[in-house]
Amino acid sequence: MAAQREWYEKDFYKVLGVSDTASPKDITKAYRKLARENHPDANPDNTAAENRFKEVSSAYDVVGDEAKRKEYDEVRRLGPIGGFGGGGPGDGSGGYSFNVGTDGLGDLLGGMFNRGGRGRGASAAGGPQRGEDLVASLTLEFVDAIQGITTTLYLTSDAQCSTCNGSGAKPGTTLKTCSQCGGRGVVDDNQGFFSFSSPCRNCQGRGVVVETACPTCRGSGVEKRAREVKVRLPAGVADGQRIRLKGRGGPGRHGGPAGDLFVDCHVTPHRLFARDADNLTLRVPITFAEASLGGDIDVPTLTGGPVKLRLKAGTQSSTRHRVKGKGITTSKHTGDLIVTVDVQVPTSLSDEQRRAIEGFAAATPESPRAHLEP
Repeated sequence: MAAQREWYEKDFYKVLGVSDTASPKDITKAYRKLARENHPDANPDNTAAENRFKEVSSAYDVVGDEAKRKEYDEVRRLGPIGGFGGGGPGDGSGGYSFNVGTDGLGDLLGGMFNRGGRGRGASAAGGPQRGEDLVASLTLEFVDAIQGITTTLYLTSDAQCSTCNGSGAKPGTTLKTCSQCGGRGVVDDNQGFFSFSSPCRNCQGRGVVVETACPTCRGSGVEKRAREVKVRLPAGVADGQRIRLKGRGGPGRHGGPAGDLFVDCHVTPHRLFARDADNLTLRVPITFAEASLGGDIDVPTLTGGPVKLRLKAGTQSSTRHRVKGKGITTSKHTGDLIVTVDVQVPTSLSDEQRRAIEGFAAATPESPRAHLEP
């Protein structure tokens, strides 16, 4: 975008209600809030709100873009004199980019305002604009997150107008070449040695105009509607993970590319299993006899039948045992199943059990607390 007269006259930060040191995140947050409040769809037949919406959008188009914001800040810092506006030809208010007949000076001024010689200014404010990035939330069952799943998201968002296919023109009509700029998107004001160029106000820099606006989108080329987005989530999606779907976000404007869709995944807990990186974890109760004598026990897996886990004699409670290859399989790695065993102490005993345990106690004179004695 070339420097425009309004860059000197308007404080875009003030329009958005933020300071000139605000972070990009704060600027975007402020813009979205104001855009929602003043959007024409939310304020039908409200000219003031529509004008405010355009003003906010124009401000964000500059300071919401890192490169444009840097240029805008520099032009504002230099002021009309630094920007060759003061004391120059015309009304002296400045704010234009320059085309110069001498190559050296033309390169100097073109570099300052990001525009070179005559006719290079077609990418003005109304040129192709990338669509907005969208964020959706998706709740997944634990097993689906581990195995991967293809599902459908149902969104209500801006989309290319289904009536005019994004052109903004009423069906049966066409876009017309702008008569004021001849399709260049910029207009020149020749002042002798200098040629002052600025985006064409008639077509907002697009080079074309909509003579008869589409009744659905009112010439914007975009409408808000429900749409379905099919999503293929890879195996091993974690709770809180964000998946990016390139080009599935808001539609671009004036031929610009679509934005991206970000899917925030929330995974519901499983009744038995938990996750540790690419490993699955499981707690399994065992009896005192199994812990003391050892032996094989059956352990469930997430997606298959049970597997045998061999316990050594004297297995202690809360020890961890690894079952190789029964964890989470991703494109790069397969994890393990980590089994933690918990020795269960019975809360009630039959007479036979009591006699057996009393016999065991009588045959075990050693105290496990001997090391605690002074």
